[in-house]
Amino acid sequence: MASSTDAAFVEDIDVDQGFRMRDKASKKSNAPPYTPNKPGARSAGLDSDNEDAPLLSPSRNEYGNASGNEDNSKEEEWALDAEFRGLPWWKRPSIYWLLPPFLLFTIAFGGIIVPKINLIMDLVCEEYYATQEGDPISSPMDPGRDRCQSDAVSARSSLFLLYASLCSGILSAIISPKIGSLSDRYGRKKFMIANTCGALFGEVLTILAAKFPETVSVNWILVGYCLDGISGSFIVGMACAHSYASDCVAPQKRNVAFSYFHACLFSGIAIGPALAGYIIDARQKYVGKTEAVLLIFYMALGAHLFFIAFLTFFVPESRSKSRQEAAREKYREEVERQGPAADWINQLRTINLFRGLKILWPTGPGSSSALRWNLVLLAAVDTIMFGVAMGAMGVVLVYTRRQFAWHELESGRFTTIVNSSRVFALLVILPIITRIFRGKPSAARIRSSGSDLFDLSVIRAAIFFDMAGFLGYTLVRNGELFALSGALAAVGGIGSPTLGAALTKHVPQDQVGQLLGATGFLHALARVMGPAIFNGIYSATVHHYRQTVFVCLAATFGLAFVCSWLIRPHVYFDKDDKRAAPDDEREA
Repeated sequence: MASSTDAAFVEDIDVDQGFRMRDKASKKSNAPPYTPNKPGARSAGLDSDNEDAPLLSPSRNEYGNASGNEDNSKEEEWALDAEFRGLPWWKRPSIYWLLPPFLLFTIAFGGIIVPKINLIMDLVCEEYYATQEGDPISSPMDPGRDRCQSDAVSARSSLFLLYASLCSGILSAIISPKIGSLSDRYGRKKFMIANTCGALFGEVLTILAAKFPETVSVNWILVGYCLDGISGSFIVGMACAHSYASDCVAPQKRNVAFSYFHACLFSGIAIGPALAGYIIDARQKYVGKTEAVLLIFYMALGAHLFFIAFLTFFVPESRSKSRQEAAREKYREEVERQGPAADWINQLRTINLFRGLKILWPTGPGSSSALRWNLVLLAAVDTIMFGVAMGAMGVVLVYTRRQFAWHELESGRFTTIVNSSRVFALLVILPIITRIFRGKPSAARIRSSGSDLFDLSVIRAAIFFDMAGFLGYTLVRNGELFALSGALAAVGGIGSPTLGAALTKHVPQDQVGQLLGATGFLHALARVMGPAIFNGIYSATVHHYRQTVFVCLAATFGLAFVCSWLIRPHVYFDKDDKRAAPDDEREA
């Protein structure tokens, strides 16, 4: 999977950075002005076309002169580091600022998943029997039976959760592309804070509905889901974290950086439910069940407040003021080209939900048909994998209850095995194979190169493991082998961060937020459609062949596997290439 190519490359440096480098060099030497390499050209001192090889020899200065200037030995490996060079360590952006509080945030997120569903079911149950008061048919025949374990209550609870999913999913689909684009212009921190505030207010409404059910209707929880959707939900939280990492980490190492955030997410989902279960069980011995459950929500509020405070006072902003202003200026120019804001056509364009997807089909100088198809295929594969993950989550738990009679303990163990395997793959397997095939990060500047063969190989291997795991779900009839199949599918978790990193390598740095906002929109759609489609398949086929849904899921991964072989390596947006202009003018 090691990558080597004879394709041309371009340095990933913005125009303003190039001018600063040129001015700096002109003061230190009499070398000719710096000019970015054009496609097909070979830079002086470039001995190899290997993607991981330094652009310039360490013994040469940044213009290829063999002067051995001492300043050049300190040259940063990532061009954006130059903007923060000289700042004290506590003001330099790094993913390591974000990872510890992000892990705490995901543990809180994972800890309230099961308690919130159970709390909603209890509240819906109470409201249902309150509206059925005086109807003897609505009461259970057996006094010792839990009256909430009835088809009517189950149906109402399922419908309520469907409404909640729609509220959060649809609103986050509308908001995600806009937040991604805004974060390019105004910084990442503001929107991570706003995203967390939406989750915080949503949990406050849940607490009020649980403590004062006579005053605050359970329907107010839907308002909380709406607030969560307006702030972008966890989808935008992950997209903003990835955007922050893209600002700090060189393109060739982003798959590992993204894997750390995915590892935090799945660690939280693995640790949170088990931790919450033990806390509720211990607390319930002294207080009522509702109060014991609400303790988890209070702890989640504390984690949210800590995350907001840490972002506000400690985490450095990854988008420098100059880059924010450049992005705002570019946006103003685009608005001016579109005409007066009063134009009703432009007004319709502003409410076009799919407008954010334009970033996946770029036109004009620097773009190409290969670039457009790469972006579309990568986004399609990424959406398929995310949609299957969301759609399979509930189906697997329902299936294991029916097939193996698993309850909370067995299902909890299965969830822990799967997510622990995923975390191991993200934190151990992916960094190791990246180090083996890409070697130790060099001190040379890294060039724009698009997705390389290593990225594509990891993506294809991840899809293969996912597909093999779901085929295992289809074939095995033993609980232990089913858990083993889940662990095998979990290795496919290395595909998601690699896909995110591969997408960011195709566009200029000032469009990364916009790109991840577009993928956030697709994820939000998949979040709504995935569970509906696959739960519908399971419901329709459970009486005939209950493994049908896993056959469909494996076939979906097969489609993604085919798409991955159509992606071309070393394709990227070449902003210095003017030869693409005539082609794009013909397309227009």
